[in-house]
Amino acid sequence: MTSFARISCADAHALIAEKDVNIVDIRDLNSFSSGHILDAEHLDNQTIADYISDTEHDVPLIVCCYHGNSSQSAAAYLAEKGFAEVYSLDGGYEQWANSFPASCERES
Repeated sequence: MTSFARISCADAHALIAEKDVNIVDIRDLNSFSSGHILDAEHLDNQTIADYISDTEHDVPLIVCCYHGNSSQSAAAYLAEKGFAEVYSLDGGYEQWANSFPASCERES
């Protein structure tokens, strides 16, 4: 049974700094557009199938939501779909933005 791990914002920040990591944000598009983790990709029900088929499964994957709750079920789903190293970001984007504002970007 493949599963995911929960990761703190500090540990996620360190992981991103040391290796190639994919980041997906499952919040609604308006929230994503108003601010998200640098290089994060927006993921929703319309784009998840393409993401699963088009993305390297052995690159660590961090799943982000608002506060770290919804991302747990999304992380579990992506782990079931064959992603080898999946993390749910504890505290979500809200905590990330407070902890690492320089690592956020907004759509222009």
